[in-house]
Amino acid sequence: MDAPELSVILPLYEEGEALDPLLARLDAVLASLGLSHEILCIDDGSGDATPERLEALARHRRDLRVIRLSRNFGHQAALACGLDHARGRAVVMLDGDGQHPPELIPELVQRWRAGARVVNTRRRDAPGTPWFKRAASRAFYALFRRLTRLPLEAGMADFRLLDRQVVDTLRALPERTLFLRGLVAWVGFPQVVVEFQAEPRLGGRPKYGARCMGTLALAGLTAFTEVPLRLATALGFLFSALAFAYLGYALLGWLLGHNVPGWTSLVGSVLFLGGVQLLCLGILGEYLGKIFLETKARPRYVVERRLGFGDGDD
Repeated sequence: MDAPELSVILPLYEEGEALDPLLARLDAVLASLGLSHEILCIDDGSGDATPERLEALARHRRDLRVIRLSRNFGHQAALACGLDHARGRAVVMLDGDGQHPPELIPELVQRWRAGARVVNTRRRDAPGTPWFKRAASRAFYALFRRLTRLPLEAGMADFRLLDRQVVDTLRALPERTLFLRGLVAWVGFPQVVVEFQAEPRLGGRPKYGARCMGTLALAGLTAFTEVPLRLATALGFLFSALAFAYLGYALLGWLLGHNVPGWTSLVGSVLFLGGVQLLCLGILGEYLGKIFLETKARPRYVVERRLGFGDGDD
């Protein structure tokens, strides 16, 4: 099969209700562009009717290619699977819940044709977005930029267009713990940003809660900077110096025959230092865990079935 001009990656996890209306909107947009294209639907181990609906669609659509993963490997792994199988000169990634408007794709393609190798999108906060979520997002991205010196702005989404050269570069990166937003910023190339307003979900329930976002944020920080390790070392030196100073103060009081008061402050200091030590051990453990996962070199995902590839689908 000849490589298409445009590939569209849809990671799906229990998005059966949103699939048909999203594909209808996507079909209208792609028809208006007039480009040869393919749509890759990555079923990330859905437990609803999504696999059956995808299989039915793949029988009647030549532009639809379906990959079913053997279990739920996560959003980042599903996107990586799509990048591994996309053949287009340009590749667009957008979520399968409809919150990333496919109507923005023509503008992404226009920016790509104008010379950008990466066309990122930045989500504008909706009026009803909780203040805590907005503040937490801005704080994370500010910390990420300061520690890594990578230009990752608040509100950046995994909704983007990538040139084929960028896709091939990303595919060559070996790490298993993925933070694609950081990797896209790290590889460089000419990049631009397009803003968009997130839309309501077309169906189903949100899958990305506070815990998932926290895990992704931690993965991003530990994957792109060793500053937390240096912080642990600096804290060790600082509190060692304070401990020696306090020891000198206690020794001087004993030599002068003074009672050294402060049992409460002593206990508080011990507890505080113990907390700092546990924090440092936690930082070390986080990095060691990442090393452990990387050295095992397991694949990012496992494919159970492929449909629409025309090469003896399995």
